[in-house]
Amino acid sequence: MPLRLLPSSTALAMAIAGALAPMVTIAADQPAYATATDAASSTATATVPTAATAADAAAAHPVKDMSAVKVTADTLSLQQVPATTPLSATQPKSVMDRDFIANSTAPTGTYADAIALMPSVSDHEPNGSGLTESRDLSIRGFKDGEFNLTMDGIPVGDPNDFTHHSPDYFMSQDLGAISVDRGPGNASTVGYATFGGTVGMNTRAPESDTVAHVYGSYGSFATRLLGGSFDTGTMANYGGLRAFIDYRKVKSDGYLTGANMDRSNLFAKAVKPIGDHTELTLVAMTNQNSGSNAAILGATSYPYVAVNNGAPPFTSTMPGQMQQLGGNYGLSSNPDSQDFTGYNGDTINSDFEYIGVHSDLDGATVDNKLYTYAYYHRGWNGNDPNGGNYDYGSLNGPAGSAGDGTFPAGAGSTNGTIYGADNVPGQKMYNLYRNWGDMLRLTQDLGPGELRYGLWVNKQLYHRYKAEIDFSNGWAYNAASPLAATDRRIDGTFLTAQPYLEYAWKVTDALTVTPGLKYVYFHRHDVAPVQQKVGAAQDYAQTWKDLLPAIDVHYRINDGWTAYLQAAKGYLAPNENLFYVPDPRVADQNVSTQSTTNYQLGTVWQGDRLNLAADVYAINFTNQVTKHKVAGETIFSNLGGTKYRGGEIEASYLVGEGFSVYGNASYNKATQNSTGVQLAMVPKYTAATGVIWRQGAWYASLMAKYTGAQYGDLAQDAAGSTIGVYRFAPVTLTTLSVNYTLPEALLLPKGSKLALQVFNLADNRPLNDLGGYTGGGVPLFFTPAGRSVTFSFDVPLR
Repeated sequence: MPLRLLPSSTALAMAIAGALAPMVTIAADQPAYATATDAASSTATATVPTAATAADAAAAHPVKDMSAVKVTADTLSLQQVPATTPLSATQPKSVMDRDFIANSTAPTGTYADAIALMPSVSDHEPNGSGLTESRDLSIRGFKDGEFNLTMDGIPVGDPNDFTHHSPDYFMSQDLGAISVDRGPGNASTVGYATFGGTVGMNTRAPESDTVAHVYGSYGSFATRLLGGSFDTGTMANYGGLRAFIDYRKVKSDGYLTGANMDRSNLFAKAVKPIGDHTELTLVAMTNQNSGSNAAILGATSYPYVAVNNGAPPFTSTMPGQMQQLGGNYGLSSNPDSQDFTGYNGDTINSDFEYIGVHSDLDGATVDNKLYTYAYYHRGWNGNDPNGGNYDYGSLNGPAGSAGDGTFPAGAGSTNGTIYGADNVPGQKMYNLYRNWGDMLRLTQDLGPGELRYGLWVNKQLYHRYKAEIDFSNGWAYNAASPLAATDRRIDGTFLTAQPYLEYAWKVTDALTVTPGLKYVYFHRHDVAPVQQKVGAAQDYAQTWKDLLPAIDVHYRINDGWTAYLQAAKGYLAPNENLFYVPDPRVADQNVSTQSTTNYQLGTVWQGDRLNLAADVYAINFTNQVTKHKVAGETIFSNLGGTKYRGGEIEASYLVGEGFSVYGNASYNKATQNSTGVQLAMVPKYTAATGVIWRQGAWYASLMAKYTGAQYGDLAQDAAGSTIGVYRFAPVTLTTLSVNYTLPEALLLPKGSKLALQVFNLADNRPLNDLGGYTGGGVPLFFTPAGRSVTFSFDVPLR
């Protein structure tokens, strides 16, 4: 498909934003519907049942309806806990609501920063909160691309490997709740990778009152944010329409040298009742992220400045870039180097839009979302950043130079292109894709239970390109012709269809059994003038399909105590790398969808002062794709797998006098079947603890996340046995947040909020993440971003 046929990345977003703009001038004059909670809460929503409010409620899952309940000394509410598990849960689940996101996470933060506090979640933010893509985000050891990400229930993901890009979606100011399902869910859970669970972002509902906000922040690493929002309130003259529009801009130098960010984000949402039982929802978002923040690869560090060819030695006495150039070394300012920040950067445009219709009929519910979203990424990079042969790998000598001895002998990369020995070689790329899809969900009362069925259909069109260039010669192609310089050019489609059916059988008032079945269908077609790793043209299509059963049992022991048991199949859509072979008809003919078999048992207890959830799980990964060569032909097959075993506990307790405490702990064993070795970048132990104090105009929280020891990679020891290498010691990162909301107008309007946040309070900066390897096989690492301070404000204008 020619690139010119792709729809504009901002057209739908700007169209809806333009439609909302006139409301700014008229909303203040519109009479609003009265609500039963207006007197108690300025953020109460209209009493008309809506898809938006239903979605927010489903995401937050409070035990009791506390939207209009003020925090008291003897009742634990969602305003006093970072995350909780709903009594209705049929698998391990944690839900974080808007209150904690707004008060205790960074204004620049993403969903990855927020969920890092939850059980079994491990995340790395080496450039500062939300200032680059999260690295090695995992849930129970399942890495990004092995779990779902949904936005208002719509699955999103890259078409090649189903990974995600945390700074390119919703910003925290527009989130209503974030949930983490630690498991494949039931049959109605759809997406590209129910393999390892689902992270669900839900946007906030428009306010019922007319209000505008001006907000911003400034902090360490010259990080500044400025934004504004406008809520129309509920407008009676427009049939109860509620809407808001929100725009903000973020700039930062980043913690890592050269890793700058410039991000703009526009979000709009409108909710309109249609009659007594139906509601229409319109959502649009457009986001632009540019700079070198996404181009960072890590830096070398003692004692691991040695070539890794899969065998020892893995350590040396040589200092690395972190020891010589600073622990925050990222990219350089030297244009003679391949890691010059000007040669490593990206421009990423993304958008997300949908039209949703929700109807509550007599004994039945229909919910449908027709949507599109896109991700347009154009980037450039040096051939081997931080792998040079001079100045500890940060500089590149001319072609043929031996280097200065400050990098492992023979491992350094030199400059040189077809235009000259001193010219700096690099690459340019694009990864462009757009999705169109529809999510239809229906439920109806049937006999002693509820029948649920639906269909998710999504089509992705993608275009991927990479070519070798010369930065010193005006980005000219570094080959005799553009085609010869091209590493890949792929135009493809990926079609997904997933119908499901499940029945929630209410055996008794306390016992519900829900069996279900989901059919997954994937069809990929590449038309590649130059296929990656093949170097030749390829036109090939393949189809994969499977039936996935699930069953869960939910038992209500009493009004505040439930238990559940689940058995389900999860799955992972086939990666595009199956096509990166000369003859994929031979290579992937016997490959099935990668899948997991999950068994989970848990319980949830909630009282006025104590919330408690605990679970144990056993997961078998049975269809792991491996590859080997037969007579020079690469063959993919399903062989081997991984066992995941563990348990989790999460609790909150209301101490009194405005204080509540929170904690969770997880044990996650993830071992290869063939070796029994723990997977790389999977901590066996994680935990979190903290205290929240809320009294009058004050809100404060002190939260700490512990991540246990882990290894950066796996390799072979001298005897040929698989071992973990690059051991990262346990680390605890602590965040302090203090917020003050003006109870009366002073210099600022009533309700203005001022906040101070300190991240990585103890300034812990050990190695904690493997970034990858240089071209010569020397490992690159990250540390946590150093201590940072952020001041922020939010001023309401009514």
